[in-house]
Amino acid sequence: MRIKNIDGLSANDLQDEVNEGARFVYYAWTVSVIIFTFKRASGVYLVHPGENWISKGFIFTLISFLFGWWGIPAGPKHTIESIRTNMSGGKDVTDEVMAVVTGYALFEQSKGRLQ
Repeated sequence: MRIKNIDGLSANDLQDEVNEGARFVYYAWTVSVIIFTFKRASGVYLVHPGENWISKGFIFTLISFLFGWWGIPAGPKHTIESIRTNMSGGKDVTDEVMAVVTGYALFEQSKGRLQ
């Protein structure tokens, strides 16, 4: 999964951003078609300090609000869950992303020492 808004930042730059208060989040969205309901997650976004987390997830909330209700029985349940997640600022996955980033940085560092 690609991370949006990182604009070519290195692993060290990402660590600095997180130390300054940036967070990695994803947003939920739900779409229903008659009896089928699909609950999905957006890509992961880097949200900088001071940026409004809720406004970044607005489009996913709107999609869920307009198209999520119509599947019976799961549509309303998943739609409410998606809207609740987005209105709380999305799902924070900073720890998981930084674990991968740190592992990558260590790999690159060790690769440089071996050569």
